[in-house]
Amino acid sequence: MRIAIPMLAVAAAFGQTSFEDIKKGPGANWLTYSGDYRATRHSPLAQIDKTNVSRLVPKWTYHMETGRRLETTPLVVDGVMYVTNNNELHALDARDGRRVWSFADEDVPVKKVNRGAAVLGERLFFVTSDAHLIALNRNTGAVLWKKKFADFSKGYSATLAPMALKDSVIVGVSGGDGGIRGYVAAMSPSTGEELWRLYTVPKKGEPGAESWAEFNTEWGGGGTWMSGSYDPDLNLIYWTTGNPWPDYNGPVRRGDNLYTCAVLAIDAATGKMRWYFQFTPHDTHDWDAQSMPVLVDLPYGGKPRKLLLHPNRNGFFYVLDRVTGEYLRATPFVDNLTWTKGIDAKGRPFENPAAEPTTAGVKVCPSIRGASNWMSPSFNPATGLFYVPALEQCEIYMTSKTIPEAGKGFSGGGGDKPPLEPGRFYLRAIDPKTGKRVWEYPMPGPTIAWAGTLSTAGGVVFFGDDDGHLAAVDAATGKHLWHYQMGQQIFASPMTYLVDGKQYVTIASQTDLFTFGLFEPVKPLDPVKESTR
Repeated sequence: MRIAIPMLAVAAAFGQTSFEDIKKGPGANWLTYSGDYRATRHSPLAQIDKTNVSRLVPKWTYHMETGRRLETTPLVVDGVMYVTNNNELHALDARDGRRVWSFADEDVPVKKVNRGAAVLGERLFFVTSDAHLIALNRNTGAVLWKKKFADFSKGYSATLAPMALKDSVIVGVSGGDGGIRGYVAAMSPSTGEELWRLYTVPKKGEPGAESWAEFNTEWGGGGTWMSGSYDPDLNLIYWTTGNPWPDYNGPVRRGDNLYTCAVLAIDAATGKMRWYFQFTPHDTHDWDAQSMPVLVDLPYGGKPRKLLLHPNRNGFFYVLDRVTGEYLRATPFVDNLTWTKGIDAKGRPFENPAAEPTTAGVKVCPSIRGASNWMSPSFNPATGLFYVPALEQCEIYMTSKTIPEAGKGFSGGGGDKPPLEPGRFYLRAIDPKTGKRVWEYPMPGPTIAWAGTLSTAGGVVFFGDDDGHLAAVDAATGKHLWHYQMGQQIFASPMTYLVDGKQYVTIASQTDLFTFGLFEPVKPLDPVKESTR
């Protein structure tokens, strides 16, 4: 059963959100998962700045009754916030958190995490755990259509925030660690009809299939479980791909295993691949490329370049030309990096047979979680710095003698943490022009963080730290400015918006949505007026 429950009367119909609105990027509104198509997670709002951020206080909290691990980034459109849970979407008054309406699809047989919604026109779009795309009326929460885009019975699922473009809604699939064939698909915003589909793993006879030798690529993996970025001028979508399957058993799938652990540049009109860059050929450490590809325009090599920045799970920070896919540079952004001796002039890592998983186990750095992961980075055009959560941690990688079977959820091995080596998280600021670290902020904690970052024109970087705090540091120096203990682990990235002339910062914790604003002193009572009551 699907339910839409209106809670508050809405005075007037909500306005339309156009493609042009989304292209402008964030301001008072926050219209995409990353705030803008370029995935910079930078807001031009500056009411909250490094001089007053210490005055931030909680303004309201929204409890998600069925929440267990909220990974959502809310959207805010004209004072209304839209927040997802697994198979649910809630509309809230962004001023005080009161519910406007809620929708839950109770027909879904499974509950997985959900990272957010997309908006276009009067429609909201979000995915269910069993890989359906649902379009809701933004005013009422009424279902406009529901379309299946992957087969749950074959191991596919969905957890991502869709990306709405001018004439399409882009979705991807989860399930790569169980043996599927990943793909990116475009759906019609008005009907849900599939417009095109691009597989991330070629079938026999297609270009790239030779990179799998005799392996059956129908089980190749290459999930597409995170949203991507988009360049409207080039009309190119940039989507990262997951690791090959089985994750740790490399000999059964000899070769580079295209197009896994890569970023794909996709023509938004046709779904054709323009170019690709594979970060980790023949990955055997579960290092998918699911960290946001961030698009910036900067001088590089003495001339203006359209760049793509990517902090990869394998420990290298990559700079690519996003027009051509040309490799420009890769620099380590963690110190513990042993799986390769470096990167060659074309961007290919040097092979290190000693880092391959064994049945006895071998210590390799970074860990299975990677130097980074899906936690969102951000970029501030004023400082010119790129901010990324980085994990210094190693792993004992093992492969199994058991033959993997597609659809069984067995990844061909696994890993254990080295004894007495817990690792540590850092927030690091990198200069994309040089690849060098400008500053770092060490985080105390048990190395369980999954929270991302937010940059603002107020000179502040917000992020969830490894001890359950929403924290703020100076964007130029990394100096600590403010923190708030959430009381729960954080699995999401912060966002910011403006309503009624006031700036707010919101982040989801494990079961609740917290919103912060500047402290406003209570005006003292007039003693004369009070005495006459």
